[in-house]
Amino acid sequence: MSDRVHQAARPAPAADRSQRVAGVGWLIILAFGLVGVSIGFALVDAGRGEPFMVGVLGILAVFGVATLFAAATGLVRFAGRGPREDLAKALLVSTDEGVLIGDGDGRIVYSNHAYASLTGAAGEREVRSVERAFSGSPEAAEAIYRIAQALREGRSSRGEIRLPAPLGGPAERGGARWYRIIGRPLAIGGRKRPMFAWTVSDISAERARQESAFQDLQHAIDYLDHAPAGFFSAEPDGRVVYLNATLAEWLGVDLAGFEPGSLALADIVRGDGIALLTSGAQIRDRTAIIDLDLIKQNGQSLPVRLLHRVPVTADGAPGATRTLVLNRSPGEEVSEALRAAEVRFTRFFNNTPMAIAALDREGRIGRANAAFVRLFGAAMGRGGARRLVDLVGDADRPKLEAALKAAAEGDAMLEPIEATLGGDDQRSARFYINPVAEGDGGEEAVIINAIDITEQRALATQFAQSQKMQAVGQLAGGIAHDFNNVLTAIIGFSDLLLANHRPSDPSFQDIMNIKQNANRAAGLIRQLLAFSRRQTLRPQVLALGEVLADLSILLQRLLGENVRLELVHGRDLWPIKFDLNQFEQVIVNLAVNARDAMPNGGTMTIRTRNLPAAEVGRFPYKPLPEAEYVLIEVGDTGTGMTPEVQVKIFEPFFSTKEVGKGTGLGLSTVYGIVKQTGGHIFFTSQIAKGTVFRIFVPRHVAAEGEVAAAHAESGPEIADLTGTATILLVEDEEAVRAFAARALASRGYKVYETASGVEALAVMKESGGEVDLIVSDVVMPELDGPSLLKELRKTRPDLKIIFISGYAEDAFRKNLPEGETFHFLPKPFSLKQLAVAVKETLGR
Repeated sequence: MSDRVHQAARPAPAADRSQRVAGVGWLIILAFGLVGVSIGFALVDAGRGEPFMVGVLGILAVFGVATLFAAATGLVRFAGRGPREDLAKALLVSTDEGVLIGDGDGRIVYSNHAYASLTGAAGEREVRSVERAFSGSPEAAEAIYRIAQALREGRSSRGEIRLPAPLGGPAERGGARWYRIIGRPLAIGGRKRPMFAWTVSDISAERARQESAFQDLQHAIDYLDHAPAGFFSAEPDGRVVYLNATLAEWLGVDLAGFEPGSLALADIVRGDGIALLTSGAQIRDRTAIIDLDLIKQNGQSLPVRLLHRVPVTADGAPGATRTLVLNRSPGEEVSEALRAAEVRFTRFFNNTPMAIAALDREGRIGRANAAFVRLFGAAMGRGGARRLVDLVGDADRPKLEAALKAAAEGDAMLEPIEATLGGDDQRSARFYINPVAEGDGGEEAVIINAIDITEQRALATQFAQSQKMQAVGQLAGGIAHDFNNVLTAIIGFSDLLLANHRPSDPSFQDIMNIKQNANRAAGLIRQLLAFSRRQTLRPQVLALGEVLADLSILLQRLLGENVRLELVHGRDLWPIKFDLNQFEQVIVNLAVNARDAMPNGGTMTIRTRNLPAAEVGRFPYKPLPEAEYVLIEVGDTGTGMTPEVQVKIFEPFFSTKEVGKGTGLGLSTVYGIVKQTGGHIFFTSQIAKGTVFRIFVPRHVAAEGEVAAAHAESGPEIADLTGTATILLVEDEEAVRAFAARALASRGYKVYETASGVEALAVMKESGGEVDLIVSDVVMPELDGPSLLKELRKTRPDLKIIFISGYAEDAFRKNLPEGETFHFLPKPFSLKQLAVAVKETLGR
């Protein structure tokens, strides 16, 4: 009963032509054919017409039986609505949206009552297509055309149209209306012509709700913008995406030019205070009260109190902050004295470079200042660590935990504790632990003061290493000086013996072996002097690209076939001032070490480039002063070095090679040469990846007319080394003095021998000034070489002198008057070198 009532109450379709028979013409022809056959049988004689009538009846009977059989099997269905069609039409009839179905020629197949009501149609004949229904509205023409065009192309389309009055009614019926129109193509089997479904909905009420919500939102934004408190929101990366008008006015920010993300937290938060806002572990998913100073656009400070919250997204990541800002400037609060005191304390608390935090009895971190969050922020973020002992390395936790426990029990006599920071063995801090005397020991039982001592420890380590290297260098230099005297005597007397023996003599070869081994020992001594920075250098302006290009042939032979050499030159390299021979020794030593680090082959790369002072800070090396350098990188793809080896790599006599395969002086020599030249050398090494040595050579600003050299220059060979001048030989080492006196006498010179500077002054008086040249040691007891020269210049300002020493020329030049000219001969020297030096000096 209720079903029938519902069916009766449901409105009928406004137009339904979907059940009309498409083949009416064929039915009429069939009817006329049957009538014609009947008339023919009536006019024909009964006897002759009977067989034809029986035949026609048989054919009709066959068609009838076939039709019944097809209907029984479902092949033929008689006219009538099936249950599916009833359901579909019931749905279309009951929907509140207007539905119209038409074909490609604009003919209407079906429309429901809602469509007729929306378009103002009173009956089936007044139902119009969508194009015609909206044709009278210029506002709708473009949208209707676009949707119709999409349907003809087989695509769905939609649009929203605003009309000044309802369709089919005057404006008094409700004023302007919004309509949503959707067009969809229909795929119906058996139909050649396309079918389209149009849906028309009156969305005026929905639009009114949206406009109301938008107005409410505008009001809310206006309320927030002009609230008596500031407000901002920032993304986790620090970009400020919202700033209300109140805060913008306080900070002097022009909202007209403000774009979300154009302002960063670092632009409005002073000093380390930004760490308090960006440390997600401390403030995530809870409201934190933070007192700090903001920065106005004019650079002035704005004391504020922040109610700061960092929400957590569904995946656990921090979201955009919600931060309420309370102005704490003078006159903004009632309790002015208390406000001023709090502001002063907050500034002191957050701007001090010392990290400060309050701990409870369990060691959990309570309030912390900006320096503390900056120092431990990264560690606090890992795993949400909240206890102080969780922020230090495993080895230092027991002693720190014991100290915190003692402080919580009231012990005030605690020594500072140094500990490495958790997760980073390179960073360290010193903790000062103080108990809280007053209170019941609730939230604040212990006050922690921490200082980052990472750089201090690094400098202490570097200073200790520097002192060790200096001490070893002094020892090496002293040993080298003494050995040079011994080697000078050995090499000199060997030369004297060789001068009296022919190559055919049996002892000639033995003497040569003595001299060769002495020269070999002299080479080791030179390396020790290089490490101790006391070797003699002849610096000259070098064109680095040409020097390395010439050296590459030698390097390729040294490296062998398994190691590939790559040279990468920077453009327009600045000139450097370096001893050419020593520079080549540096590169060769590094190349040999690179070759030995690649036993199975690899690549050695030498890369050069200019390094402006502004880029020096990119390197982590300390100490490396900011200046203009030419950077030389020598890298290999070898085995790398362990941390234990890296600590000792520049120490003399330290070697990772097998016994007998290295002296351990190669890298120490490189270190000394670079340092003596005023440069710096550092390295980076990784196991199984290789090592890169970086040499920073100061840029040389060439004087006018100064030309860079690519090759060492040597003077012309002197053929005649004899002479007749008078020479005063001053040497405290008896063996060296004896050899030098015999060598000079054998070349025709008259020689006076003295063992000290005091004796030399006495001889000068006795000789009456006939001495033409003085050959003097530098380091002597009583009166050294430079002091002797100063005394002699008082009476003989033009006297020529040759200084001989096992130390570098620069070691004593600073003790001579500026502009003093002299010749220098480093020990050990041979007979020929001494004779050449004397001949050149006398010939000047």
